[in-house]
Amino acid sequence: PNLYYACFFFFFFFLNITPPLENPYDILIEKTSVPDKCVRAVKEGDYVRYHYIGTFPDGTKFDSSYDRGSSYNVFVGKKQLIEGMDKALVGMCVNERRLVKVPPHLAYGKKGYGTIIPPDSILHFDVLLLDVWNPEDGVQINTYHTPSVCDRKVEVSDYVRYHYNGTLLDGTLFDSSHTRLRTYDTYVGIGWLIAGMDQGLLGMCVGERRIITLPPSLGYGENGDGSDIPGQASLVFDVVLLDLHNPKDQITVTNQQVPESCTRKTIAGDFVRYHYNGSLLDGTFFDSSYSRNRTYDTYVGQGYVIAGMDEGLLGVCVGERRTITIPPHLAYGEEGTGSTIPGSAVLVFDVHIIDFHNPSDNTKVTVTFKPEECDKQTKKGDFVKYHYNASLMDGTHIDSTFDYGKTYNIVLGANQVVPGMEDGLMEMCVGEKRHLVIPPHLGYGERGVTGEVPGSAVLLFDIELVDVEEGLPEGYMFIWNEDVSPDLFAVIDKDQNQALEPSEFTDYIMQQVNEGKGRLAPGFDPYRIIDNMFTNQDRNGDGKITEAEFKLKADEAAAHDEL
Repeated sequence: PNLYYACFFFFFFFLNITPPLENPYDILIEKTSVPDKCVRAVKEGDYVRYHYIGTFPDGTKFDSSYDRGSSYNVFVGKKQLIEGMDKALVGMCVNERRLVKVPPHLAYGKKGYGTIIPPDSILHFDVLLLDVWNPEDGVQINTYHTPSVCDRKVEVSDYVRYHYNGTLLDGTLFDSSHTRLRTYDTYVGIGWLIAGMDQGLLGMCVGERRIITLPPSLGYGENGDGSDIPGQASLVFDVVLLDLHNPKDQITVTNQQVPESCTRKTIAGDFVRYHYNGSLLDGTFFDSSYSRNRTYDTYVGQGYVIAGMDEGLLGVCVGERRTITIPPHLAYGEEGTGSTIPGSAVLVFDVHIIDFHNPSDNTKVTVTFKPEECDKQTKKGDFVKYHYNASLMDGTHIDSTFDYGKTYNIVLGANQVVPGMEDGLMEMCVGEKRHLVIPPHLGYGERGVTGEVPGSAVLLFDIELVDVEEGLPEGYMFIWNEDVSPDLFAVIDKDQNQALEPSEFTDYIMQQVNEGKGRLAPGFDPYRIIDNMFTNQDRNGDGKITEAEFKLKADEAAAHDEL
């Protein structure tokens, strides 16, 4: 008989069930549902939460935890249960389901249990294990994704933003930040969280994912949270860390690419044009100047941008690239910016400095070549011819006279070019070459030139003076190269009608120019100059000049352009 029972038990062991009730001295267990994974099995001394239905062999129900709406919670192996259940629960996994048959001597024996369970009753229990933990348990951490770069880990007193799914040990979801479409934001390690989460978040990197399992002593304890979390429940949090900073943090500058030549760095009060990509600490993109196809233009160090950017843009060179990481108290704070930037978010800006200037800047002139002989230098009123190459500070080509195969010709001081170019062409010799740096207020200003020059752009010109025709003294449109007739009015009034007609006046002036006796201001349409001269002399506007109206500039009481 002993050999028979040994073989019999060996056979049923490998079938994953206990032998039938031919052996009335032990419990019989049938595993009706086994989870795919069993991270942990019940052992003596563990605390368990389970549901059950208790029936007699004929199917009559005598008890059920489901009917009471709460699980049965108890220590295993400490005689808090009937002996048969104490044995049946050992080795169970969470979400495992067992049908347990308990003989009378391992249940309520010959006494039974009041009017509910008669003496010598065999009891059947349909058991579903929900939770298991041990009083010695601490926080369990399972990191299942680690980012390739981790510059910083969570420490006590850091402020973090993270997403989570919270479940019971059997997988029942009780809460999720994802369903609220916003992160959970809190300080770590100073008691703002349940103790287990305070521990479980320490050492995390931004982008890391981990599963944090807490025993109830480090969660919500004996009472639970009163609604979704039962008392004595283990908690499982699936966490992804999105953001991390400390209230003591300042900005950090990394990934610097500084050009070889840097003659000047930004200071407070400078006006800067830069491109940027803006993202959150987890890489989530929120804005870019590139997507708008124009730079962001602002004063720095004067509060026109968030405090962290104000600081991060100081001390940079044209062409420099840097990554500026800004904690929320130096960015958009606890409120964020609505849908774009969450509250308490660390911001990361990848910045490229395109150009900068100061409102006090003048045109910077650098002579790159000067001929040995320089008898004449340009002045206001001169008609000059020059070549140029124009570009932005980042090297972007704008324009060049060499593209057209001819010089650019202007009268200095006549507002025919931007003020910075006027400055750069003054006191220049024919054949001289210069490099000009023109700030926008002496260039094309805040508006720029549509499709050619961006607003508030610093301009670079490489110029070469090719030719110059001397201008007239300031205030003159025409001068004589010879002495003037003392009876000039009569000389011009050829028909002797005591009035100068426009044709008489024009013919006379052009004759003086053609014969070399006089000279008009160079660079302008001569007939427009003469018309202007006639209008100035025709003081009553009747279309003719009388001898009383006619005056040389030296005879004028008030200065204006004249003979």
